[in-house]
Amino acid sequence: MAWRICAVFLTLALGLAVHPASAQQSAPQRAITQIAGDLYRFQNNFHFSVFLVTEEGVIASDPINAEAARWLNDEVQRRFGQPIRYVVYSHDHADHIAGGEVFAEAGATIIAHERAKAAILGEGRPTAVPDITFTDRMSLNLGGKTVELVHVGPNHSDNMIVMHFPAERVVFAVDFISVKRLPFRTLSDAYFPQWMDAIARVEEIDFDILAPGHGDMGTKADAADHRRYLETLYDQVLAAARAGKSVEEMKAEITLDAYSGWQQYEAWRGENIEGMAAHIALHRRGN
Repeated sequence: MAWRICAVFLTLALGLAVHPASAQQSAPQRAITQIAGDLYRFQNNFHFSVFLVTEEGVIASDPINAEAARWLNDEVQRRFGQPIRYVVYSHDHADHIAGGEVFAEAGATIIAHERAKAAILGEGRPTAVPDITFTDRMSLNLGGKTVELVHVGPNHSDNMIVMHFPAERVVFAVDFISVKRLPFRTLSDAYFPQWMDAIARVEEIDFDILAPGHGDMGTKADAADHRRYLETLYDQVLAAARAGKSVEEMKAEITLDAYSGWQQYEAWRGENIEGMAAHIALHRRGN
């Protein structure tokens, strides 16, 4: 019996020694940084959202998850002394909009594209259902400040919107535009060639600063660069498919050297080609 008691105490001691360190290592990286004027960027690990502070409250974007939303809600109250009045969902994907109930329960109004609401309900996304929806454009005014919500067409989702902050000359765009980084892996849940058209519509907006949902911030020129990458990828994969090339042959021959300096080039180039080949094959079959 004595050895069992010693073993229990040893296990507890090891647990006390290990678990705090593990918890510390897994603690999320969170930060709030100023973009321009009263517009701020919120980071939760590899996801980013934005919020605009006004004299009558705050307009926020994607909650990311419930824990992140609670942290942001508390920080906004502490730093700015204003409640979050509106929360805008960029699209329906759960990794960006989970946790909306935190803001809804605190009295915020939730806004999204009408197709995002349908997907949230249909897929049972773990978030608050939007209170207000729109189809093409919507102007949101609060405390003398304006945010333009724009649906630019199918891209990474069929219900994606961008948030344009005219006074700050900023566009917040999630998932379908990155700054000097390849698109995520196999381009899942995507629409081609509409994706490139959607970025071109973003380029028509009058802005200077690009704030993506992942990665570094950039400029309108970075949006154009991302569009050109996708166009190059699409054109080269389509040409290879028409020539009867296999996916493995495409991955060997389509090197995309002009983008070798971009983030995730080594990790995702092959997967980008695989994903584009799958989308093109589906399109060529007429599905």
